Amino acid sequence: MPFNTFTFFLFFLLALGTYWSISSWWLKKTTLLVFSQVFYAAWNPPFVILLWFATFSNWLIARQINTTSSDILRKFWLICSISVSLGLLVFFKYGDFVLNNFSELAKYLGIYFRPAPFNMVLPIGISFYTFHALSYTIDIYRRYSVATASLQDFALYMSFFPQLVAGPIVRAGHFLPQLRDSKSFNKDQLGWGLVLFIFGLFQKSVLADAVFAPVVDQLYAEPSLVSAWDAWIGVLAFSGQIFCDFSGYSTCAIGLALCFGFNFPDNFRAPYGAVGFSDYWRRWHISLSTWLRDYLYIPLGGNRGGVLATSRALMLTMLIGGLWHGASWMFMLWGGLHGMYLLAEHLLKPVANRLGIFFSNEGVAVATFFVVTFTWIPFRAPDGGVALAVVKALFRPDFPAIPAYTLLCACVCSVGLVWWHIAQNQAHAGAWFIRMPRLLQALTLGLCMLGIFLVSGGEPRGFIYFQF
Repeated sequence: MPFNTFTFFLFFLLALGTYWSISSWWLKKTTLLVFSQVFYAAWNPPFVILLWFATFSNWLIARQINTTSSDILRKFWLICSISVSLGLLVFFKYGDFVLNNFSELAKYLGIYFRPAPFNMVLPIGISFYTFHALSYTIDIYRRYSVATASLQDFALYMSFFPQLVAGPIVRAGHFLPQLRDSKSFNKDQLGWGLVLFIFGLFQKSVLADAVFAPVVDQLYAEPSLVSAWDAWIGVLAFSGQIFCDFSGYSTCAIGLALCFGFNFPDNFRAPYGAVGFSDYWRRWHISLSTWLRDYLYIPLGGNRGGVLATSRALMLTMLIGGLWHGASWMFMLWGGLHGMYLLAEHLLKPVANRLGIFFSNEGVAVATFFVVTFTWIPFRAPDGGVALAVVKALFRPDFPAIPAYTLLCACVCSVGLVWWHIAQNQAHAGAWFIRMPRLLQALTLGLCMLGIFLVSGGEPRGFIYFQF
């Protein structure tokens, strides 16, 4: 039940009306929990059982970690939690990848092994609710928080429908305290939540799907038939598509949560205006990058050791972060490239500062954007052959094959997006809209809704991060 469908619109109105018509806080939470289960079951009902299993097992294990005083037992229960959560993720998401690569390795060694087809459907959102569960039990093990006694609260934390299938990855320490006290209806919160939802849908339906996607799809479908002009605009367009698609989803999720009285942290903050790669990862998919930092990079040693130890921790973190996006060597290549950029920046920045070499923020931001854009190629390409063909197309002096109007729209919107991110570099998300006069706010919202209406109809595109 994607956000950009009429079915979801009806679902949301029913959930919102039912929720705010109930006075009992326990019943309100129960209502949200039931609607969240229905929301998840709309994709594949049997997988609700998998979500229940992950929820109930981690709730029980967390309580055991919380109540026992033995360090050995606490570590044992933590290992159980990690094994359950990662075991489900590895089996469903990486089983086929592991099996195929094992078969290729055996073939290389002269052993011919043909495994039976794995044919396992990937449960939607499993990467996100797995990270929710892991951060919860790890924080309890570290004694950063205590386990909740309420199965209802923990189940709602795991399955709250706005962020269930594609984030943001909300920490238990941020969400569970919001379940302690009853929510009172606040028209300002509801209004701002609906504004964010409209902005998110506009990013997804108009910019990502109608403007950027046609150029991107044609480039990656037949990269050998396009010119350098087509290829460059297509590569730039994918930067726009993936940002508007995923940022659009996150904005919708934050807005929907606010309609029910819950505050979610920002997940994007003008990432294409970032000055350098460290700054980029402080702005892109913030909930994932901070999760990887706190639960992977720092435990691996972070920057506490020497250059080699820091390099190892950084590269492992980015490789695993790439693999989190999907069971493919292409995602690992994308993560590894970003790890190399971060490592080079970490090593060269102190040298540049000592030599008195400084660059303008705008110039570094543009350079960072182009490197990030080029690195999206292996992320988008289904295999190395297509990625290499796209790179070759960037230097092919043929005439454009993609219609000029489509190329022009994608080009103008890509440039406009980068300019906007650089201009909004230090601004809080949504600050530009709040500063507007009321009449201009109404006009902006009206134009966004008109754009959504004009591109509606037909089969809507799924959100890109649903596959992760």
